[in-house]
Amino acid sequence: MSDKAELHYNGNVYQLPIIEGTQNEKALDISRLRGESGLITLDKGFKNTGSTESAITFLNGEEGILKYRGYSIEELADKSSFVEVSYLLIYGELPTAEQLKSFQEEITNHTLVHEDVKSILDGFPSKSHPMGVLSSLVSSLTAFYPMSLDPNRSASEVNGTIIRLLAKIPTLAAWSYKNRMRQPVVYPKNSLDYCSNFLRMMFALPTEEYQINPVVAKALDKLLILHADHEQNCSASTVRIVGSSHASLYTSVSAGIAALWGPLHGGANQAVIEMLENIRRDGGDVEKYVSRAKDKSDSFRLMGFGHRVYKNFDPRATIIKKAADDVLKELGVDDPVLDIAKTLEEIALNDEYFVARGLYPNVDFYSGIIYRALGIPTDMFTVMFAIGRLPGWIAQWKEMRENNEPIGRPRQVYTGYTSRDYVTIDKR
Repeated sequence: MSDKAELHYNGNVYQLPIIEGTQNEKALDISRLRGESGLITLDKGFKNTGSTESAITFLNGEEGILKYRGYSIEELADKSSFVEVSYLLIYGELPTAEQLKSFQEEITNHTLVHEDVKSILDGFPSKSHPMGVLSSLVSSLTAFYPMSLDPNRSASEVNGTIIRLLAKIPTLAAWSYKNRMRQPVVYPKNSLDYCSNFLRMMFALPTEEYQINPVVAKALDKLLILHADHEQNCSASTVRIVGSSHASLYTSVSAGIAALWGPLHGGANQAVIEMLENIRRDGGDVEKYVSRAKDKSDSFRLMGFGHRVYKNFDPRATIIKKAADDVLKELGVDDPVLDIAKTLEEIALNDEYFVARGLYPNVDFYSGIIYRALGIPTDMFTVMFAIGRLPGWIAQWKEMRENNEPIGRPRQVYTGYTSRDYVTIDKR
C-alpha cells in the first residue's frame, strides 16, 4: 500500500502523506495543501479532522476501548486511584511509591485558597450556576499567581502551577456549591484523601461534622478516573487552542470549564436526572417512555443510553455500574426517581431493540444516579465532571506547550457578500 494519497485538481496532482499512529490509525497530512494548491478542507465540527498528534489517550469507539497512556481504563479503575491516574496523565508514567507520596503531599499542601477568593465568591448571587462560578474562580487564580502569565517559565515553575490547580479545584468547586446553598464555606482538611476532603467541604456544616463513608468516597474516586480524559473532545480542544496563544494554564482550564458547561458536552448526566424526573411527574410509567423511544415519529430520546463515540458499549459504564449499585445499597436511598432509573436500566439491558442498536446505559446514566443518591443538586453534576476532567485538561495543555504547537487558527469558506457600496445613513 502506498504511503501517500493523490489529489487530482485543476490538471495537477498533489501528494498527501499518510501518517499512521501507534494504534494503526491513519490520517492524511494536509499541512502543505493550501500552500501548494490554494485549497483548504471543509469539515464542520472537525468530525474528520485531526487537530494534533497526542500520546495521552487512545479511544476506539467501534470496539469500546479507552486507554490512558497505554493502560486500559478497566485496569486503572480497578487498581489505581484518581491522584495516581492524574500523575500518569500529566507526566506520562505511573509513579513510584515515593513519587506518588510526594505528589499527594504537594497537592495536600496547596488546597487552601487566598482569603480574597471569598470576596469574589460573595459577589455572586445565590442563584448563580456553579459552573459559571467555578470557571470565574479558576480564571481569577491568574490574578493571585501572575507569574503563571509568563510563557517562558522554568519547568519547575510550570509544575507549581499544575500542583496548585489540582489542589485548589476541589476547594473552589465545593465553595461554588456552598454559594449555591448559601452556606458558610468549609476549609480543606489535610488529613483526608482527595475525594474525602472534597466531600467534607461539600457537606460539612459549622454545626455538624460530615462523616466520610468509604464506599461513597471510593465510588467518587472511581468516577473521577473514568472522566479524567477523553481524547480531543470539545473542552480538551478548547484548552489546547486557548493555551496555544500562550494563555496561562488557569485561563485555559477556565475556558475548558466553560466548554464543558454546554448541554451537548458535560450536561448529559444532568439531562438523565431531568428525564427521570419528568417520567416520575408523568406517573412513572417506564414502559410508556420506552415505547416512545422506539417510535421514530416521536421526538423523545432516552438520555444516558448509547454514545456518539462508542458505537457498541461505553467501557466506562460497565465499571461505574458496580459502583452505582454499591452506593445505592450502602446508602439505602428511598427515591422514586432512582427506582425508575433501575427499571429503565433493566429494560434497556434486555430489550432486543436496545441491544441490537447498542443503546446500553452509558457513564452519564450511572454517574447521574450516583450524584443523585449523594444528594448533589443536578446543577452541580457538571462541576463534578470538571473535577474529574482536570488532569486530562492539564495533560493536553502541557503536551501542546512542550511540543511548541502553533497558535490554533482554523480557516473558513467565506459565503458572504463579495463587494458592496457604502450607503450613508440618511439614504438607507
